Amino acid sequence: MPKVLEFKLPDLGEGLTEAEIVRWLVAVGDVVAVDQPVVEVETAKAMVEVPCPYGGVVTARFGEEGTELPVGAPLLTVAVGPVHEEDATEEAESSEYSGNVLVGYGTAAATTRRRSRVRPTTPAAVPAAPPAPVRAAGPVPVISPLVRRLAREHGLDLRELRGSGPEGLILRADVESAMQTSAPAPAPVVPATPASAPAGERIALKGIRGAVADKLSRSRTEIPDATCWVDADATELMAARAAMNAAGGPKVSVLALLARICTAALARFPELNSTVDLAAREIVRLPEVHLGFAAQTERGLVVPVVRDAHTRNVDSLGAELARLTEAARTGTLTPAQLTGGTFTLNNYGVFGVDGSTPIINHPEAAMLGVGRIIPKPWVYEGELAVRQVVQLSLTFDHRVCDGGTAGGFLRYVADCVEHPAVLLRTL
Repeated sequence: MPKVLEFKLPDLGEGLTEAEIVRWLVAVGDVVAVDQPVVEVETAKAMVEVPCPYGGVVTARFGEEGTELPVGAPLLTVAVGPVHEEDATEEAESSEYSGNVLVGYGTAAATTRRRSRVRPTTPAAVPAAPPAPVRAAGPVPVISPLVRRLAREHGLDLRELRGSGPEGLILRADVESAMQTSAPAPAPVVPATPASAPAGERIALKGIRGAVADKLSRSRTEIPDATCWVDADATELMAARAAMNAAGGPKVSVLALLARICTAALARFPELNSTVDLAAREIVRLPEVHLGFAAQTERGLVVPVVRDAHTRNVDSLGAELARLTEAARTGTLTPAQLTGGTFTLNNYGVFGVDGSTPIINHPEAAMLGVGRIIPKPWVYEGELAVRQVVQLSLTFDHRVCDGGTAGGFLRYVADCVEHPAVLLRTL
């Protein structure tokens, strides 16, 4: 007889505890191969296709599109076999099990620890309703720390809640439902006019949009930031770029030149490539520059990270920026490519604006903003001329340095923009 194996939502890494089902790639009754993607999920960091480590026939799916599941919740069941009962465990961990949990995540040791075990249960499209809640001394069936925090902030006892997840698992929806039940009835409101105001469109702060909201709010709450800015004559920089591109080879982008200028500036002012350890009350200066850059996509703002940017030349930076930008547009960035940045470059000039006061990408210490490069009147060599001018702005964490350091960094960046030959000293 075929053996039914249960595949659970795997650990997606980077501290992620939940994911939303965006699109099922298989249906009940479909035959799947080992490591075939079966569902597309969205985490707070990226869109990910989840491959199934089993090969067989899909017998059940758990969760509709739009459902949010915690790590460890069942995704689907697969009938594999036929196998003998005494060989079920061995076969589940050999021929029908690839050993992969999620392509690109985890280590072999972690993968072994997370392997799904054989469950000879009858598959069902919808899990059975959990029993009534009973106060017990044992652990509360909660996986997500976000759910625990939400309950704690609203004074809810998780032991008194009945979970709607698999095996009574308490989900965020259960806590939110309890919050509405326990909330006092609102006082009646008398409208100012006979006609009631129309309800506005409500957009859930979840997925990437929610993660961005949380990070920006935390940045504003924790970081005492300050901003300085300067106008720079980018005429020579644009001429240097045109000459480089005319020489043949890969095209050099303005963003790649600015990225190279940033790494040179951080080498001179390492205070801005740091983070603050609040618990230890220490500033941690980081030895490597992992350069994040803001990229606007259909799914919202993302910040891919160029690893070891300080070791790359302009061509290498340009190639990596182009690769990550394409991945951002197609929604194929992994969580690892969206985390670990130490400094961020934000070219908002592509939106046709001159200036902005960037919000620091927590837990980093600074962000350089770049406006559009446009012809403007400028005093050049003592005479009024039309030059290509750009506004540069630096937002920095005032705990890691004072205005003199921040101003020195920004002035060096502006000098490199105005006189690209300055960079020759650092090449």
